Amino acid sequence: MESDNNNLAAENHENGLKHLGNTLLKSKSLVPTFLRSAVSSQASGWVDILVGFVMFYWIFNQHLSWLATGIGVVAGGIVNCIICYKFTFRAENCSWKAVVVKYALVWIGNLILNSAGTDGLYYLLTRWNTLEELGFKPAGYYTAARLAMSLLVSWFWNFILQRNFVYRPSRFDPYAVRFMTRILDFLHIRHKD
Repeated sequence: MESDNNNLAAENHENGLKHLGNTLLKSKSLVPTFLRSAVSSQASGWVDILVGFVMFYWIFNQHLSWLATGIGVVAGGIVNCIICYKFTFRAENCSWKAVVVKYALVWIGNLILNSAGTDGLYYLLTRWNTLEELGFKPAGYYTAARLAMSLLVSWFWNFILQRNFVYRPSRFDPYAVRFMTRILDFLHIRHKD
């Protein structure tokens, strides 16, 4: 009898874990989607850093750091777009051409918000004398500003726009598809819709 209860408890536990796994991997509700977004962001961040280091140290022989960083950022962005398309938001009903254009628009906004926001927050922090009295060092102001802006832009710009605009069909899609098709045709790149 006790053996049957233990088997039943183990089976219920296993079913509960399967249900939790399916929920995390397949649900389109906010929290599971946000968690998948964090995973894709982490993966693309690692690609960004790895490609940037490889380019800087082995390809450009420790020169052209700006170009190595730029290539890493683009590689990370491509990986993020693909993972989000296939895994995070499951945008099967959205044209990949529209996704590329919409993702690029959000990515450009991300770049502007992170750059301008970090600069503005850094400026404000350097003017706040109380921070130095609390033990903050001026060198830490940039780190604090960069980290704060990165998190804010990630949560309130990237995630919201990716979830509600980039990976969902919209009235903007036909224009985006037309634009992407013209670019591909101009570059003589064969493509499917």
